[in-house]
Amino acid sequence: MRSLLTLSFFAVVASSQAAILTQWNFNSTTSDANTSTGTTLPAIGTGTASLVGGVTATFASGDASGGSTDPNVGDDSAWNTTTYAAQGTGDKTRGVQFLVSTVGQQNIVVTWDIRHSNTSSRWTQFQYTTDGVNFVDFGSKIDGPTTGDSWNNTRSVDLSTVTAVNNNANFGFRVVSTFAPGGSVYAGTTTAGTYATSGTMRYDMVTVNASPVPEPASMIALGAGLLALARRRRNG
Repeated sequence: MRSLLTLSFFAVVASSQAAILTQWNFNSTTSDANTSTGTTLPAIGTGTASLVGGVTATFASGDASGGSTDPNVGDDSAWNTTTYAAQGTGDKTRGVQFLVSTVGQQNIVVTWDIRHSNTSSRWTQFQYTTDGVNFVDFGSKIDGPTTGDSWNNTRSVDLSTVTAVNNNANFGFRVVSTFAPGGSVYAGTTTAGTYATSGTMRYDMVTVNASPVPEPASMIALGAGLLALARRRRNG
């Protein structure tokens, strides 16, 4: 019984380990050694990537300026976004959006690499949705670098405490530009920098990690084993 219980326990644990659910690396579907070509189709899993609020984008190097965490070299494309809101307008209305079904999944964690240009907004805000339409802020505004044109890798947001995003076909998230804290204007990336609508935010390795929701049968088997073990100990 004890051996069976141990096996059941480790089977449940193994089935619930976190893994990549969906990932965008923005590289060309067929390698072409050209970082100015790429795709917004996921490299792993399924999902959709789109632009929000009038932002435009091209593909640019993910190797430049120190590089993102993408191990691909030479064909490492990144999603280079621009056309942000005019100074003092459109707070949290422009950025990027990703929709990913989390059906059968829980403990959602989102990571991404980002490169701010000198004149982009230093501050961004992470938002999530549970219905695919309405987005709410999560956490504080994210402070960007104080030096432009350098990669800030593996930004991470842990949504494991937000149960509404688990097992949800309409889950999604955004990263949007936002005013500097306590004010109504955008701050440029560099300390002495000036914000401009032409500033860029370059994204790479946008990743959704999750762990499977344990199957009811596995949990029932584990519970039955624990109950049987407790009875055996009580009966001596």
